[in-house]
Amino acid sequence: MTELLSKISLYFSYPFVRYAMIAGVLIALCSSLLGVTLVLRRFSFIGDGLSHVAFGAVAVATVTGITNQMIIVLPITVVSAVLLLRTGGRAKVRGDAAMAMLSVGAMALGYLIMNVFSASANVSGDVCSTLFGSSLILTLSGSDVTLCIILSAVVTAVFLLFYNKIFAVTFDEDFTRSAGVRAGAYNMLTAVITAVVIVLAMKLVGSLLISALVVFPALSAMCLFKSFKPVVIFSAALSVVCAAAGILISVIISTPVGATVAVTDMAAFGLCRLISAVRSR
Repeated sequence: MTELLSKISLYFSYPFVRYAMIAGVLIALCSSLLGVTLVLRRFSFIGDGLSHVAFGAVAVATVTGITNQMIIVLPITVVSAVLLLRTGGRAKVRGDAAMAMLSVGAMALGYLIMNVFSASANVSGDVCSTLFGSSLILTLSGSDVTLCIILSAVVTAVFLLFYNKIFAVTFDEDFTRSAGVRAGAYNMLTAVITAVVIVLAMKLVGSLLISALVVFPALSAMCLFKSFKPVVIFSAALSVVCAAAGILISVIISTPVGATVAVTDMAAFGLCRLISAVRSR
């Protein structure tokens, strides 16, 4: 145990490990806050769809040589989120079909662009890192962490400030609308902050594993609690613990960060399901 603690202390003496832990915990917190709302509204698929859009935007930023990829990735992902939520009943291509078309199209276009136009000698490695977040979280700079802190603070503040409205729209949008609340505006607000979280989460788990951060903590909390606030609180706490544990495990035993965090979330979900099953008996 002493040797393990000494090894952990040595790793945390490196700035990139501290940066990874700070960013990972903040990203997990934001993802879990929105995850409960998205799961209850059956919008879980939006994480995968927007992450594929973000992958396409990353590909464009890479081949055009843009150093700060957030400049192009964040606006494209936000616009896509807004457009997807506006595909209502009168749209010719409705929600799930529009999501499938956009996500598959963006993924295919992004991969094609990176193969045809990229000047990198290791295209496969770049694609793998973007898709699975194998090492992106360990390459963060101080400015990246600062931006992550600012965006995470904004997302958390918006969620807490409009908590009551988000709660109402989540459970009964029609009644909320009839009560005079602008449900459409809060849907758009949810879409925008979801897009921000998706872009941040790509640094931690990559574009293919983002749903693990959004879905698993929320489902784990729902196994143990039945009311909205306890579910949100437990989901946030569990997500933070799993992210920190996953990053720590990956650093110690040299496994891919994104996959390790995702598996940690899966293991926590399995444990919560087991506890729920024992309690029900």
